[in-house]
Amino acid sequence: MEKTFTRILVIKMRFHGDMLLTTPVISTLKRNYPDAKIDMLLYQDTIPIISENPEINALYGISNKGTAATAKIANFYGLVKTLRANQYDLIVNLTDQWMIAVLVRLLNANVKISQDFAHRQSAFWKKSFTHLAPFQGEHCVLRNLSALAPLGLTQTCQETSMPYAPEHWERMRQQLDAFDVGDNYVVIQPTARQPFKCWDNDKFAQVIDSLQQRGYQVVLTSGPGAEDLACVEDIAAQCASRPVTGLAGKTRFPELGALIDHAVLFIGVDSAPGHIAAAVKTPVICLFGATDHVFWRPWTEDIIQFWAGNYQAMPPRSQLDRNKKYMSVIPAADVIAATEKMLPSGEAL
Repeated sequence: MEKTFTRILVIKMRFHGDMLLTTPVISTLKRNYPDAKIDMLLYQDTIPIISENPEINALYGISNKGTAATAKIANFYGLVKTLRANQYDLIVNLTDQWMIAVLVRLLNANVKISQDFAHRQSAFWKKSFTHLAPFQGEHCVLRNLSALAPLGLTQTCQETSMPYAPEHWERMRQQLDAFDVGDNYVVIQPTARQPFKCWDNDKFAQVIDSLQQRGYQVVLTSGPGAEDLACVEDIAAQCASRPVTGLAGKTRFPELGALIDHAVLFIGVDSAPGHIAAAVKTPVICLFGATDHVFWRPWTEDIIQFWAGNYQAMPPRSQLDRNKKYMSVIPAADVIAATEKMLPSGEAL
């Protein structure tokens, strides 16, 4: 195996949280090849969540689902032209989309590594890479890092990261000041892309009431969509004293990272903000329903995790009802007890 690489391309096309779970791969490569320029190919709309990472030289976005076919084709060929000009000597592929095999074949890197996906066993896929790395590890971070096995690296980094610029925190601090929020605040993001990843609004309201009665201020965050904002409003309306909702749907990812970084606690469901909290080393309380709570848990030891399967049997993925809130079986009292454990009485004073 070649000992030195000067230009590296890492490919990962998944959702926002997945991008943060890929950052240990970037850090490991940078640690072993400090002079290398490391680029990343990902979906266009996931670029913001790692846009401030200083270990990444350049981010290249592939068109997302829903983009018109002609625009997708133009985007693909434009990327091929740009990536070929970069003259990569190492490609690390962490994604299973079939088009990647085509793209990789059009790049002239000497070493092309891909994870060995069980459903990508065709001769065309296999021959598109010089090395296929078997999966290892129970968590996504460890699975991602296992792709680097063919390189025989001795130094690895297993920490996720979510850098942001000073101005991102300055803007958040100004916003918090405008809402009369001090330093002892808790960020709660109750929303997720799909209902089966959500908890009951009234239970979130009970947790918020408990926190605020103990002197902690609660800041509710969410995506900008109408359903997310309606969820936040419904929770706030059920609270004895309204939490701060003015930032919901209004924070870009680097700003959200700064906001969560300075919080005393983050509470959320199985979605990207939980991974942000882990990356910025804020204590986490996370709720999981009928999803893999081992593989996808926020990558931190400073966490209390609830899994609906500990209260009631969860269905296999093939029988999952995506419109059901499986986490409804988790009592609000248990989550409140977790907040009391992570934020002892008197800490807010």
